[in-house]
Amino acid sequence: MLDTHRAKHDGTPVQIKKAMIEKHIPMIEKAGQKGVNILCLQEIFYGPYFCCEQDIKWYRTAEPVPGPTTKRLAKYAKKYKMVIIIPVYEQAIEGVYYNTAAIIDADGKYLGKFRKVHIPHTWPGFWEKFYFKPGNLGFPVFETAYAKIGIFICYDRHFPECARILSLKGAEILFNPSATVTGKSKYLWELEQPAQAIANGVYIGANNRVGLEKPWEFGEFVGSSYFVDPRGKILVKGSGDKDELIIADLDLKIIREVRDGWQFFRDRRPEMYAEISQQLP
Repeated sequence: MLDTHRAKHDGTPVQIKKAMIEKHIPMIEKAGQKGVNILCLQEIFYGPYFCCEQDIKWYRTAEPVPGPTTKRLAKYAKKYKMVIIIPVYEQAIEGVYYNTAAIIDADGKYLGKFRKVHIPHTWPGFWEKFYFKPGNLGFPVFETAYAKIGIFICYDRHFPECARILSLKGAEILFNPSATVTGKSKYLWELEQPAQAIANGVYIGANNRVGLEKPWEFGEFVGSSYFVDPRGKILVKGSGDKDELIIADLDLKIIREVRDGWQFFRDRRPEMYAEISQQLP
């Protein structure tokens, strides 16, 4: 997983986007050279977290998926035989935008995409409904060259149904590209996803951007990306204050071992949970 600061650039949103992509290329190459099998970039990797203001200028950074950025990075996926998860700002049609992650397989082929399902609009500075339509593609699981993976983006992690559905559909590793700052949700960062890894018997890779982003500086992104195993043990954790590549070796055989022991999926009672899908107050 990659954590990065915003590129040092004070230009237009399109120029910032270009600079951020260029900044990521050597880091993507570094991951490939180190033998990484599956690489996940941070939420909307090619820009700042612009949702702390409401300005239509950022709409200009949206693009189709698949599109120019997925096509460009697919070359590196093929070159290094590396699956790449590419979170971008998607333009579905003129005026309709999603917070999306595209998945490129190790042969460079586009496998599909996930659109962020839950869209926050909360103080301070998370004005996402101004930018994103709620995702409408459900919770797809992607069978890649190395593992079955599922994606849920940032705020989706606060809704345990996301991880449960993906795990029931066969995902072995879940990735959660995020933009998490000090204060509002930092204390949840290492609580929710280890708990969800345990509840579902899966690996989770949680990655987050780092640093203060000008001109807003509304909160410092805490980084601290990590991989957690099906027992809830954090295997590796980032420093939280610098651009870095976080790597972990994941033994997928442990998934069955853990599930055979706990049997949470055997003992589920979905017929008793009808109320959860009703529109209650």
